[in-house]
Amino acid sequence: MKKEIPTGHAMEKLCLLFSITTFLALIPSHLQVSGQYTPPTDHPGFQVLASASHYWPLDAVDGIYGLWDAIGNRTGHVNGSSINIVEGMVNRGIYLNGDAGATFLHFGSYENSCISDPALCGPQGVTFSFFWKNLESLSRFAMASGGKVISNGFSIYSNGFADYVEFYTRGDSRTWRAKITPPGPHWTHILFTWTLTDGLKVYVNGTFSTNDTQGRKSQNYGDPYHNLIIGADNDQSYGHYVTGAFDEFVIWERALNPEEIELYYKAAIGEPVIIPTTAFVQNPTSSPVDLMLSTDAYHRIITNLTVEIQHFQYPVSMLGYLESVSIKLPNKTIPKETASNLTETFLKSVEEVLLLPSWPDLAESAPIISGLIETVDKVMVHMVYNLEPSPSFISIEGSSTVADYSLVKLPLSMNMPHYRFPSQGRNYISVPGKAFSFNAQTTIVGLFYHTMHNYYKKIDPLKTKIKEAANYKENKISATSYIISLKVEPPPALSVNLSGTPLITIVLTHVLSLEQYSLASNSSNTVFLYCAFLDYSSGFGVWSNEGCVRAEGNLTFSTCLCNHLTNFAILMQVVPLELSNANQVALSTISYIGCTISIFCLAITIVTFAILSSVSTIRNQRYHIHANLSFAILMAQILLLISFRFDSGTLPCKIMAILLHFFFLSAFAWMLVEGLHLYSMVIKVFGSEESKHIYYYGIGWGSPLVICIVSVTSALNSYGEVGNCWLSLENGAIWAFVAPALFVIVVNIGILIAVTRIISRISADNYKVHGDASAVKLTAKAVAVLLPILGISWIFGVLAVNERSLLFQYMFATFNSLQGFFIFLFHCLLNSEVRAAFKHKTKVWSLTSSSIRNINVKPSNSDIMNGNRPDGSPTKINTWDKSTNSANRIALSAV
Repeated sequence: MKKEIPTGHAMEKLCLLFSITTFLALIPSHLQVSGQYTPPTDHPGFQVLASASHYWPLDAVDGIYGLWDAIGNRTGHVNGSSINIVEGMVNRGIYLNGDAGATFLHFGSYENSCISDPALCGPQGVTFSFFWKNLESLSRFAMASGGKVISNGFSIYSNGFADYVEFYTRGDSRTWRAKITPPGPHWTHILFTWTLTDGLKVYVNGTFSTNDTQGRKSQNYGDPYHNLIIGADNDQSYGHYVTGAFDEFVIWERALNPEEIELYYKAAIGEPVIIPTTAFVQNPTSSPVDLMLSTDAYHRIITNLTVEIQHFQYPVSMLGYLESVSIKLPNKTIPKETASNLTETFLKSVEEVLLLPSWPDLAESAPIISGLIETVDKVMVHMVYNLEPSPSFISIEGSSTVADYSLVKLPLSMNMPHYRFPSQGRNYISVPGKAFSFNAQTTIVGLFYHTMHNYYKKIDPLKTKIKEAANYKENKISATSYIISLKVEPPPALSVNLSGTPLITIVLTHVLSLEQYSLASNSSNTVFLYCAFLDYSSGFGVWSNEGCVRAEGNLTFSTCLCNHLTNFAILMQVVPLELSNANQVALSTISYIGCTISIFCLAITIVTFAILSSVSTIRNQRYHIHANLSFAILMAQILLLISFRFDSGTLPCKIMAILLHFFFLSAFAWMLVEGLHLYSMVIKVFGSEESKHIYYYGIGWGSPLVICIVSVTSALNSYGEVGNCWLSLENGAIWAFVAPALFVIVVNIGILIAVTRIISRISADNYKVHGDASAVKLTAKAVAVLLPILGISWIFGVLAVNERSLLFQYMFATFNSLQGFFIFLFHCLLNSEVRAAFKHKTKVWSLTSSSIRNINVKPSNSDIMNGNRPDGSPTKINTWDKSTNSANRIALSAV
């Protein structure tokens, strides 16, 4: 199973520690060494050590680094040179620096043995043991991944997402996996056993931690290497090494029992024990109270928590320390006051973790938060179970910045109609009274977390157990309520069927950010709300909705029914509207054809205006505005078609997005200028021609440039990053286009209404005076002519917002892709002034051509009598000639 680890926060990622079946690299520097073995003492734990199959002390003799097997005579060696002998837990240990020298420890090949293939161990199983320390000042771990492909064996690996011990048996294709806690800056003893009948068991510092008794079917069979390695991954990629200290590596080719494990650990740390008459056999009549620590044990934990938590700088290492505290809690009756103090101190330590400045991004933070929640649950359950017994109701309640909490211990004789946590407020869990078993003492732990939900914002649907969410794998999931937890022992008797009774009722109000509310309230999106919980059955928290159903609710709250208790929250998944493939193809085809036609027509329009610019009727401001609008739309549509060829996230795509933003804004700015100019001509005349000219160019090209500069400098990463070469829809950058565009549309609609009213009034007056019925047609024609240059058709884009507005989407694609065509049609081809100017220009060209032919021909008397001048122009000039005499001279000089 290949685990991908992000490159950031390397100090928080612990790489692969051991792999029986893997060997990463052979570095030329091999140091063959020997060592010395200390014979067993009278401590019974050393008798356990003497029964081992292999024992590597990992100490130093005469300044030479030693990997001598003191029992099994299997000498190991060091690959690399960057190691140091450090103070070990027992005597001396080896510190491996994975960053310098790529060092790891190689203990030889164990092919066809119990060590490399657990299936060969027989019913007695196998045990592995070592001490491990991670000094923060030295812990810059290389990334690592499992890399186990086709083999049997085991591996220990740890990273920011999960920390595991895994065993593999190929014969029946099974994998056993159990979660471990990576060490902090203190020596930690890790021991694990495996048998075919009992599965995998993990012990930390001599105490049982976790297990996997059943295993599971798996296609992951380990890797093809049979070497025993400490400090490296085994895919032979020469890139994954660990930085850390190790001591006392021991293998037993049998599974130790818990008493042997405790005895060996106490012997290793120098803690004396009372030797029983029969070694390694626990007295079956002994009470758990006989093994309890002193009353001061909890006070020492409280003191150590307060002191030690200040030494950590990174969330992962602090989580590891808190997990080790939860594991080491003594099975000692705890007074109510002490339990209250420990609860406050532990939650204060969790608060310190959350306040660290070195948190990774949300994707990496979620597993750490899940680990914190699980650890808090374990500590609270431990305390309420060990509360000193009382014939009456015992309750510890309080609040911290992390969570509101309630620890309750009920007497045997107490009956309740129901239990609710918290007792007040709009968020709660309710357990019906008939679900409780009052034949045993009941303990209840309730936690209402205040900020934990903020770390679950971009959950990958494929990394959850929510089947419905996996159908929309491209759409991330986010927590949209507080996280609430309730644990009851013994577990309440609940209906297996979610349609039966009794069931747990969970009511949670939604806590939506502005972005979440905007997405959820958008009618074009489909919103899925899931009643979910953190499932730790796989060794780490995975969101699941198995055994839960959302019974009622709306966008502000949800009511859930569940047949189990754990940590609950409401998860939200927003799925945008997706058109069918046929509609997508149709809309794309319309857009491509429309843009192509518009580009061709706009090019003709611009060339026509340029050619006719010498004619006085075309030289006015109105046609200057038309030409600038046509140029802006032409450039925008050309760039739009080109942008489809670039992949998002690339530099060309980013540049294209910036240019598209500028030219589309410019198109809207010139549409606004069209509206303002129309207003000044029809409704209210203001400013001189020259002053308006300056204002118009400032609005048309200056304002889009300012908006683009501000947008690019403040949100450059929002251009061309997601899906296409355009502005991002996720972080609000799209409003740098939408807001100006909406403003222009609203202003131009107002101007169009005002102008239409005036035209209608004039038309009505003409109808009364002259009886001309074509006045209404004139009004309709005026509106049709003004629509393309005012950009009113963009209103269809606002209306095309949900799946019921497919018609508006087709209208938007059609009218806006053909905007250039309509400008050419109404303001060039069918425009009477343009056609008259073109005829005049044609006449000038004709006269010019005739003059050139006859310039050297002497005029006859008849020509002079008929009024024909030698230059070919008539002596009698008509009205058009008078009005355009200067234009003619300019045209002739141009030719």
